[in-house]
Amino acid sequence: LRLQEARTAYRRILSESARKLNTQGSQLGNCIEKARPYYEARRLAKEAQQETQKAALRYERAVSMHNAAREMVFVAEQGVMADKNRLDPTWQEMLNHATCKVNEAEEERLRSEREHQRVTQLCQQAEAKVQALQKSLKRVIVKSKPYFELKAQFNQILEEHKAKVTALERLVSQAKTRYSVALRNLEQISEQIHARRLQRLIVRRASPVGAEASPQHAGTEVGVTGGTHLGAECPPADTLSVLSLQTIASDLQKFDSVEHLLGLSDATSLNSDELEEREQRRGGQGHFKHHRSISL
Repeated sequence: LRLQEARTAYRRILSESARKLNTQGSQLGNCIEKARPYYEARRLAKEAQQETQKAALRYERAVSMHNAAREMVFVAEQGVMADKNRLDPTWQEMLNHATCKVNEAEEERLRSEREHQRVTQLCQQAEAKVQALQKSLKRVIVKSKPYFELKAQFNQILEEHKAKVTALERLVSQAKTRYSVALRNLEQISEQIHARRLQRLIVRRASPVGAEASPQHAGTEVGVTGGTHLGAECPPADTLSVLSLQTIASDLQKFDSVEHLLGLSDATSLNSDELEEREQRRGGQGHFKHHRSISL
């Protein structure tokens, strides 16, 4: 909004200045065109004077840099010559660097000096031309002076408004750049969120049908199933006892002599009657009576 207002004000001042200058020019007549070379020469002389000032500043800067580089060379030479018996590489490197700086500063000083001389000569020529035109066009210059003074005033006002418009355009451009960067960041964030949602959806669709069941139910089912299979595969405890007794009876039938067991302790004696009683308590189906005692 401010930029639009500044542009509108600039166009309004421009049209108003053109209208007033045309009115003033129609009143003064031909003297304006006759005096125009003088004012053009004054404008060129002013620009040449500004260039001369810039060249003088560059020359002064080059001279100061050259002096500083020469001082650096002097300090480096003093450091190198402080110990003649030993050559310090640090001072030697500093001396080489300072020498290069002196050469560069000398070249810049000579170039600035030549440029200053050139623009000074141009400025002098422009001033001489202004003096000559002022003498030859003195009458028309005085007569057309109101027109060119009014023109100078409008030019100053237009330059101020133009600078204001340029500054606002720069601010608007920076704001547009920041807005574009923010939009790109928002687009990236939106794309990342969309990609994450799509990834979750793919993972859910790729999982099996029964995978969503809770781990506790799954563990319970596995335990129950496993217990059933184990119960079906493993015989009961009573059956194991009967089988053990059958194995013992078979071993006793094979070995009639138990002399090799006489050296062992008699603390644990196993009677066939006790084995029979245990089998009866457990509800065993098979009955094996052994009338032979075993001393262990």
